Amino acid sequence: MNNLQKVKVNRESKGMLIGFIGILIFSLTLPVSKVAVLSFDPYFIAFGRALLAGMVALAYLLFTQSPLPSKTDLAKFAVIALGVVFGFPIFTTVAMKEGSSSHGAVILGMMPLATTVIGVLRFKERPSLGFWLVSLLGAALVVLYALLKNAGSFTHIDGLLVLGGICACIGYVEGGELSRKMNPRAVISWALVISLPINIVMSYLTFNAEYWNADLVAWTSFVYLSIFPMFLGFFFWYEGLAIGGIARVSQVQLIQPFCTLLAASIFLGDHLTVMNMVFAFLVVSTVILSKKMLVKRN
Repeated sequence: MNNLQKVKVNRESKGMLIGFIGILIFSLTLPVSKVAVLSFDPYFIAFGRALLAGMVALAYLLFTQSPLPSKTDLAKFAVIALGVVFGFPIFTTVAMKEGSSSHGAVILGMMPLATTVIGVLRFKERPSLGFWLVSLLGAALVVLYALLKNAGSFTHIDGLLVLGGICACIGYVEGGELSRKMNPRAVISWALVISLPINIVMSYLTFNAEYWNADLVAWTSFVYLSIFPMFLGFFFWYEGLAIGGIARVSQVQLIQPFCTLLAASIFLGDHLTVMNMVFAFLVVSTVILSKKMLVKRN
């Protein structure tokens, strides 16, 4: 192996390690949300965490003297905000009010594949027939899992999780595209700052004075959701992609369902059932297969 190859391998390894930290942060979102909804209204959690993250993001932008985004990019920032600042947090937090994080881990295991599909549609790529067949297989596995878990019915919890996952994937695709021409850290920061007016109003409307009496665990969970998966997680994730390459580092996301299942087991006492592990493995397998299918650009 020559020096150039060694440098490439080292960069890929470093990128995967940094990306893995981001995935660990993201994988705790559902279990920690499950803890937080025991003390707070899910809508307050969704808007409040975005408010706190937005304030930290504003401080970051001011400290780094980041340039203002161009007017032509405002629509893209709006899409990112709708996806990862509003959509995913609202849908998944409401789902955690009644659903389990281990169940959500399997449903959201389709996110890497969904991100690819949305990217294909967004940028008018021409995937192979095999890609679409594998995509349909992955979707069918998620639906089958939901039906088996819910005695033959697809519940509103499953619907919320699916909607949340789709929202996140849309935000990932737009954010990833925008990160090609500007600092990825500034991308998530501006999306949060642009959303601040709405989050200030909605946090005020959904806040209850009784929340001040919540215990340390509840407030720690809230702060974690605000600072880490809503903000810092993107720092690690985008940094890893930039250093190691999207094709290589994006594979790290395949372990997210298993990290979430393990976290749910440790923090919430959820049992690592054979059914959950098998379906998580099958869903991840479809994602791996989809990456091997040819996608042609127009």
